[in-house]
Amino acid sequence: MASSVVVVAHGQPSAGLFRFGRLQSHAASSSSCLRLRPRRWLSPHFASPRLAAFRLRCSLTNTDTYNSVATDDVHEDTTPLDSNCSVPVVHLKSDSLETEGLNLLVCNTYADTVLTTLPVLSEEEQNALAATPAHPAGLYALYASCLAGNLVEQLWNFAWPAAIALNHPSLLPVAVIGFFAKLAVIVGGPLVGKLMDHFPRVPAYNCLTLVQVAAQLLSVGMIIHAHTIHPTSVSCVLVQPWFLVLVIALAVERLSGLALGVAMERDWVVLLAGTNRPVALAQANAILSRIDLLSEIVGASLFGIFLSRYEPATCLKLAASLMICSLPVVVVLTSLTNWLSAGVLDHAKCPQTGCGCSSAGLISDSENILGSSVEAIKHGWFEYIQQPVLPASLAYVLLYFNVVLAPGGLMTAFLTQHGLNPSIIGGFSGLCAFMGVAATFVSAKMVERLGILKAGAAGLIFQAALLTIAVAVYWFGFLSQKIPLVFFLCLIVLSRLGHMSYDVVGAQILQTGIPASKANLIGTTEVSFASLAESVMLGVAIIANDVSHFGFLAMLSLLSVVGAACLYCSWLKNPTDIQRSLFSFEPHFPSAKGLM
Repeated sequence: MASSVVVVAHGQPSAGLFRFGRLQSHAASSSSCLRLRPRRWLSPHFASPRLAAFRLRCSLTNTDTYNSVATDDVHEDTTPLDSNCSVPVVHLKSDSLETEGLNLLVCNTYADTVLTTLPVLSEEEQNALAATPAHPAGLYALYASCLAGNLVEQLWNFAWPAAIALNHPSLLPVAVIGFFAKLAVIVGGPLVGKLMDHFPRVPAYNCLTLVQVAAQLLSVGMIIHAHTIHPTSVSCVLVQPWFLVLVIALAVERLSGLALGVAMERDWVVLLAGTNRPVALAQANAILSRIDLLSEIVGASLFGIFLSRYEPATCLKLAASLMICSLPVVVVLTSLTNWLSAGVLDHAKCPQTGCGCSSAGLISDSENILGSSVEAIKHGWFEYIQQPVLPASLAYVLLYFNVVLAPGGLMTAFLTQHGLNPSIIGGFSGLCAFMGVAATFVSAKMVERLGILKAGAAGLIFQAALLTIAVAVYWFGFLSQKIPLVFFLCLIVLSRLGHMSYDVVGAQILQTGIPASKANLIGTTEVSFASLAESVMLGVAIIANDVSHFGFLAMLSLLSVVGAACLYCSWLKNPTDIQRSLFSFEPHFPSAKGLM
């Protein structure tokens, strides 16, 4: 015989009940039916002491099939009900309902789950949503913070090799400093990435910004001191105390800059743009690239103009003033980014396979972090090797063997010792960065016509072709003449279009293939491998430090770019099933299902 019962639940409604309002569940084995509907009870006797209390009425029929229901949280209510209620009443504790509802919100995944699992929008609305950032105001503050920090950083990246090259007519000091800076990134990159993953985003970012500016100021002081003393032989300079301090300061500055860049490009921008909004994320990546390149244009050109008008020591003092002024601006804008995004940067970084981030475990890791640096490096390299887009990342790493045919310390030192005006050298670096800005627009058209993966291949092939011509011009021409030198530099400038196109496309490839919980770890490890590539080439430059060996270094750089293009094209031609599933949206990259 069928029976009926009314269930009344006390307490505040859970988020899930308010969202769905009415829920029906039909059992396949019987005709039993469970109906839930939120309802306020008007009788004062049943009023809950908490604000916005409610009663949940539930009618249950055909209860013979539910005789195994647990009764731990059930007790009968003998209080009389309304005159129109003819069935017994059972009160249920609402704690379990509240817990289940709140569990949906753990680890900042509820909103993304709703967007990906509930197809409630039309195609046009979904496209509009994909192009709309999750936190647009926070993104604008992030752009301003990047502009303030990158402007000083790019100015300094051009300033220190130029200032050293003016004081010592050899590639050796710049190569030695660059080698140890890259070595610090190789060793410390995974460790810093682990620290960034374990500590709150905003405090860690501000702390590293302070460390970077302090290292820059210390480097300025050492270079100014070098210009005030009488120049000695190059071999004697390498053992001077000021040079040793300069090496350490620049290594710390480079490592801090690495961590800050990875946090912005692999973690923060994903949170602010939205993990499930690919168009908005692509636009944000392009804007960050343009900011970085515009900062390089302005920074290199500005310091080049300073060097052409003032003494190197005066120019370095002006650079130090900019560093000091930029520090509070970056800190304020970073905090403003978090405030405008409703504190999204304060959310914990949980693994995607489970949301149980233990604070005790993080504290334990933080206490032992210095003692487990080797394990952190091994773990970072292991995770890097296991990533599904490893060939694309290795192609990116191979490009860093090109330390000669690109704007950088060695090229700046080479052109300075070739007798070029500092303003012309600054203009060369600025034009290279301008080609990078153009690449952010060109890459979008390439992706639209070729797809994201073939666009990356096109960028690598374009760069390799132009650098091949540039090396041929060097070997068969005379760079002491004006026209061959200008043609050589123009080819390098144009090659940056292909390099930066792959840089923009490759960033989105890596964001697609790397889990968010490992973004900082794998990102810093990738830069560590890139720094290893640079350090190898800088080590070769230390051995072949004479300017006459520049052609040999240029040939090695060319081979690395050609190798990157071949590796990437080979991966594109023979993808794995995991890579097909990651890029199943690619029209020119068939999914695994389509090949079965």
